[in-house]
Amino acid sequence: MGARLARHATHVFQKPITDYNRAAFQHSMTAWQQAGAKPLILDAACGVGLSSLHLATQFPDHFVIGVDQSADRIARNTHWPHPMPSNVLRLRADLVDYWRLLLQSGVPLVRHYILYPNPWPKIGHLARRWQGHPVFPTIVALGGVLECRSNWRIYVEEFGTALQQLTQQPVACEAYVPERAITPFEQKYQASGHALWRCRIALASGHSAGGTDKPAVVLL
Repeated sequence: MGARLARHATHVFQKPITDYNRAAFQHSMTAWQQAGAKPLILDAACGVGLSSLHLATQFPDHFVIGVDQSADRIARNTHWPHPMPSNVLRLRADLVDYWRLLLQSGVPLVRHYILYPNPWPKIGHLARRWQGHPVFPTIVALGGVLECRSNWRIYVEEFGTALQQLTQQPVACEAYVPERAITPFEQKYQASGHALWRCRIALASGHSAGGTDKPAVVLL
């Protein structure tokens, strides 16, 4: 994985960005600006958006954008027994395009969550995991407190190793016991007794889309 990541970090990912994703991104930026351009949190691959609602409630002075590629998941009526927060937007878009558009726009993230991503566990699936994808340097360059959670320890360890390679800073994989589960998968795994894992790093924002700048790191 190290050689793959080094290659991705020194070459700009050239995949064309679709018009649909450009329009979705602009919609999200308009909503964010109309909400007062509050400090921005990205809930990447938010699924049905339950985590986005929890994050919006936890951080009421921030604006949360939850992005998922599935129109079906985004459209579902997630059970939420509390008043609906006004500082959240759920959006259908391809994350690979959305991340790159966000970096190109220069809009900084203060927090960035990648919660229970598809682990793609087979050896041949490395390029499908975010840490093996060409977009990974863009993810890191977006800055903010970046947090990844999974019930698959290897995934989090691998994610942390990739972060270490790009930042030259230690990133620990730690056991995680949530006080309150915020995603359906987190609820499911916790209820069934699965061990949960996470890694976190606080990154300074403002790096090039090419990923050739070393991402700065600040203490959590």
